[in-house]
Amino acid sequence: MSRPTQKPTMRDVSRLARVSPMTVSRVFTDPDTVAAPTRERVLKAVEQLGYLPDLVAGALSSRRTNFVGLILPTLTNSNFGDTAQGLAEVLKADATQLLIGYTLYQVAEEERLVRALLPRRPDAIVIAGSVHTAATRTLLDRAGIPVVEIWEQPDQPLDRAVGFSNFEVGRAAARHLIALGHRKIGAIGPEADADLCDHRADTRLKGFSSMLREAGLSDALVLRHGLPPASFEHGANAIGALLARAPDVEAVFAVSDLAAFGAMMELKRRGIDVPGQISLIGFGNFEVGRLSYPAMTTIGVDARAIGAAAGTMLRALLKRDAQEAEVERNVDVGFTLIERETTAPRPAAPAKARKRPTAAAAGNQPKTATGPRRTQAARETP
Repeated sequence: MSRPTQKPTMRDVSRLARVSPMTVSRVFTDPDTVAAPTRERVLKAVEQLGYLPDLVAGALSSRRTNFVGLILPTLTNSNFGDTAQGLAEVLKADATQLLIGYTLYQVAEEERLVRALLPRRPDAIVIAGSVHTAATRTLLDRAGIPVVEIWEQPDQPLDRAVGFSNFEVGRAAARHLIALGHRKIGAIGPEADADLCDHRADTRLKGFSSMLREAGLSDALVLRHGLPPASFEHGANAIGALLARAPDVEAVFAVSDLAAFGAMMELKRRGIDVPGQISLIGFGNFEVGRLSYPAMTTIGVDARAIGAAAGTMLRALLKRDAQEAEVERNVDVGFTLIERETTAPRPAAPAKARKRPTAAAAGNQPKTATGPRRTQAARETP
């Protein structure tokens, strides 16, 4: 059979569904305003005819394009994937789709993406983080659409924000290690330069340092090493650099479970027991940390809830009769310290060596079996 020469029109759908063309249009642009039986009849006609709506024409009349721009640092981080899924699941109730871009932690690339998105007239933009170039801030401020910053709790959001305090995450990690009795404490995270920076990870390190200083401890072992993103390889390299600086470090915070896992593998290669000799805590509650052996102590955030909360916020803001004052401006989803097996109390100091007996006294001592020294019990003693 030859292919049809004419594509089906909205009028064809309206005739088959026995409704007006305006009703067909509303099924695509504002489905909640159409009665469910009528909507189902129209969608059945659409499927039968293979009709595709002209979204550009619909946008001109409704001022809605039914897509939201989502800008993430990377597509390889499963937590960001969960956030995108949570956002998409909420927005699909309004037939709104996501257009996703990624920055690779470069603020200049974020600016380029914003410039590329805005001429396409998105209904809103969701953007990870709160550190932007001056040009990006101006573009978003003048766009006249809702903007939601996620994965952070800025003091002054551009418009709306959904996230948590990365600074307090760092403080919570330090507090946990201090409470276990550790005193020589370090941390590992990526370096930053003018354009390439994981600002959220750096804020965690700043919070970690502040808690150490508050407890009267040194933060000299808070190490920024390598470039973002945090990864298995980054963690392995960073823990090596930290050990070169402080072989006797007692506990370490890694800004991501990915880096923490890489660090743990490097420690194992060096014959250093976790947590017997070094306690290790990560961030993110990644699957690799949950399934590693020993299981990773971490700080978890509900990544999907961040996306869902941003979606709920946008649905409210985009309704024609929405009162902006009724939509919360800054939603804090919080975080949870998840204590597993890679952190433990600081080992007890070894007992002072006894005075060696004289030869005469030694002759009177009962003989004992020889064998390897047992140090594990001492390491496990608080």
